Parts: sequence; C-alpha cells; structure tokens
Amino acid sequence: MRKLQSLRNPPPKFPPCLPPSQSPLGPPQCSGPCTAVSFFPGRHKTDPGSPPTESRLTVAGVCFSGRSSRVSALEMEQEKTNVSKELSPDAASYCCSACHGHEAWSYSRPVRGRAKSRSLSASPALGSTKESRRTRSLHGPCPVTTFGPKACVLQNPQTIMHIQDPASQRLTWNKSPKSVLVIKKIRDASLLQPFKELCVYLMEENNMIVYVEKKVLEDPAIACDDNFGPVKKKFCTFREDYDDISNQIDFIICLGGDGTLLYASSLFQGSVPPVMAFHLGSLGFLTPFNFENFQSQVTQVIEGNAAIVLRSRLKVRVVKELRGKKMTVHNGLSENGLPAPGLDTELGKQAMQYQVLNEVVIDRGPSSYLSNVDVYLDGHLITTVQGDGVIVSTPTGSTAYAAAAGASMIHPNVPAIMLTPICPHSLSFRPIVVPAGVELKIMLSPEARNTAWVSLDGRKRQEIRHGDSITITTSRYPLPSICVRDPVSDWFESLAQCLHWNVRKKQAHFAEDEEDGEDS
Repeated sequence: MRKLQSLRNPPPKFPPCLPPSQSPLGPPQCSGPCTAVSFFPGRHKTDPGSPPTESRLTVAGVCFSGRSSRVSALEMEQEKTNVSKELSPDAASYCCSACHGHEAWSYSRPVRGRAKSRSLSASPALGSTKESRRTRSLHGPCPVTTFGPKACVLQNPQTIMHIQDPASQRLTWNKSPKSVLVIKKIRDASLLQPFKELCVYLMEENNMIVYVEKKVLEDPAIACDDNFGPVKKKFCTFREDYDDISNQIDFIICLGGDGTLLYASSLFQGSVPPVMAFHLGSLGFLTPFNFENFQSQVTQVIEGNAAIVLRSRLKVRVVKELRGKKMTVHNGLSENGLPAPGLDTELGKQAMQYQVLNEVVIDRGPSSYLSNVDVYLDGHLITTVQGDGVIVSTPTGSTAYAAAAGASMIHPNVPAIMLTPICPHSLSFRPIVVPAGVELKIMLSPEARNTAWVSLDGRKRQEIRHGDSITITTSRYPLPSICVRDPVSDWFESLAQCLHWNVRKKQAHFAEDEEDGEDS
C-alpha cells in the first residue's frame, strides 16, 4: 500500500483520510443542518440539558444507541483525546475506499458506525492502477484535503454533522409500532372501500390503534354504513389546527395523491413519523405503493423491512407587522404553524414558523404590476426578482411547480435549495441551486408598486407588505418516505410513469439495402 509518509513534507496533523469514528478532528462537515434521524415517538432532543430520550425508530446503519441527547463541548474534547490515544502507529497509512478504491484499508480493527460498501464494478483496467472503483454509495468520494507538498485545508473544530450514505438508509423499529395515522383524500368516493379494508386489516389483524381526521368519519358513505359501525367506534379522531397528535403516531399511511403526503407533512412541525403512501390519486409522483397487495406491504413496514428516503423540508419563518390584527391560536397551534422562537410582540411584529415539503411561492397575487422582491443569501443581497414571482423549493419540490417554471429536477437525496423565477422580465434570469445550509431572506423591494403573496405547499396563503420578511432555511426534520425498492429506482420510476420523462418515438435504423447503397 502506498504510504503517506512517502509524500514530501506532509502536513503532520492532517492525514487526508481518517475514519470519522477515529479521527481526532471529528467527523466530516456538511453545509446543511444536522438532520434528525429519529422519528416520533421519542423526539430527537437537542436542547441543552435535556435528558436522553428513548427513540422508538431510527435509521439503520447510523451509530446511534436508541437514545439521543446533546453532547457538550467538554465531552467532545474528551472523546477526541481518547480517540487520539487509541490510534495505531500506522494511522497515517489509512486510506478510505471512496478516495482510494484500488487500495485496501490498513486498520486491523473494524470502524464502528460505518456501513460496508459493496463494489458494483469490476477491478480497474490493466495499466490504470490509480483509477478508483465505483461503489454503491450515493455520496461522492471523500475529497483529499492535502494539496501539493505543503498545503492543506484548515480544519474546523465545530463539526456540524456526519451524513449516512443514503443508499444504506433502512427503516428499523426499536419497539413494535402500535399506532398509525391513516390520511384519506377527502370527497373521493373511490377511496371508501380501500379505506375500510385498510382500517379493518390494521385493527383486527394487527391490533393497532388507528387515528383519522374527524371530518373523514363525517362522510355520509361511512357514517351510514352499518357494517362498518363496530370498526368506526374504535377510531381515535383529531381536528386539524386544534389537536396535537405529533407524539402519539408511530407511522403514517396515505391513501390518495401527492396532496395527502403534503398534508401529512403539515401536521408535524417537528419530527415526522415514517410515511407509507399508496397511489390512489391522479398523479402520484410521491406515492409509490400500489394498493392491490397492501397486506404484505404493510406487514413488511411493521416488521421494519423497508428502505426510506429522507425528503428534506424547508423551515420558513414569516415575520409580519401586526397592523392592528391579532393572531388566532388554537391549542398552541395556528394553521399548522408554530410561533417562532424569540417573538417580541412589543416591537409590533408577529412571527410564525412552518415546515414546508415542496416549495415556498412568492407571487404578485391579483395585482397587474410586476412583483418586485429582494432576495438575500446569508445577509447579502444577491438579486431582485422582477416578474410574476419566485419559487424556493426543496429537491422534492423540484418536480412540482419549479419543473413547470423551467427548473431542473433534483433527486431528493441531494442536499440543496432551488431558486426558480416565475416568468422573469429578464432573458438571463435562470434557475439556480444553492447549498442546503444557506439562509434565504425575501422582502419587498422599497421600489415595489404593490404587495406580494406567499403560499406554503399551496396552503396558508397570506399577503406580504413592506416591512414583512420571509426567512427560509433547510429544516432539521426531514420527511422519511418509505420506498418500494430504493430511493434511486423509485425516483426514476416516478419520472417515467408520472411525468413521461424523455418519452420519444425511437429513431428507425437504416434498412440493409439503404446501407449497401451508401457504401457503393
């Protein structure tokens, strides 16, 4: 194996590739926020001084013990000291498989907390000993952080996060799930029979507690069905904007289209239980499961045998001047939003915080004038949008309104935020993708002739006036969506089946007689 000591004047303290669990510098960094990988019940706590809580569900492959709490700076330093003492003398000879696929790891003891990657390709071609192998990992290769004989990257001691390879994210239960939230598309008679079959199966076959929204049971077809009466009495009901059920649900089943998944996301302003979505709507890009064999599929999820994709969400903070109006709050909730921390009502401001799965849309509303809004990135003015509006979307939302506005489609595992103008009055204003860790702030320009309107996942539409602001960052709480096969296969299947991506009539090949004629 190639030895790093053979390099001329190597930096003594910064080996290019150390296992994250053994590196004295801590795990690698990412521009996005720390993603909570435990889902209700048992919220991933990060408040200082909060006691550790048992998590009933985690993502397999991450080095978690089922309990989560914030690690103090002193404990981190102590851990780094202990790890540095345990490093073997030949620690500098370590090379990770992502950076140096043709070389083997030199550590004799296993690296904890890292899933083994399986190579999908053959060995490198003869004469190409420096070509790295391709693995099944969805991450890019770990970059070498030494440049030439004397330069290297300055390490940041304030490590933010360590992301698990998305290809190895699988669902597992620390305790058997007992409660399930069933979300059904309202005013759709074709879903009544599947809804009844599913609820009977969950209650009688699996002895589970089923939660439904109260207005679902008020449907005349369900209320007047005498055969469904005994089962209907066992339901636990709730009312949107009044009842908080976030810490009572183990997982969610959606019956309908993509709107049911967006509605499920709006009900959980913190950690979201795993979501299993059945395709019973019109489009179904986000609902990969078919209902024909729902019994076996639900059983697999209950047993913890399923892959998941963590769909990032946006944390949106809307700050508005009160202007003589008061905010209506029911049971601590206000239209699926939460009062933002640090709210100072004495300054005449009200702040509400939302979790958004698809996109935030700022448009000109009913006005005939162009919208005129300033966009700030991490406090710096980057552009002024003059047009019909602007879309700030997640990778999940890139296949929705943003795609119709001309943006590219991004796989949900890519950590990013997309900024897409709507009919801009500029030929050079193209959609852009920014890192997931940035903070966007959108306000009306001082020269704006009219107000703007904002909608969050197509709901909560409200007017934005001068002095109001919208702050958008990536949320720490993604939506764990259960896959039929795996994140990559499901996504491309949805592109082909729902959006007919790159559907074209095949080009005909030349006939043999035409080829002979051209050769002559």
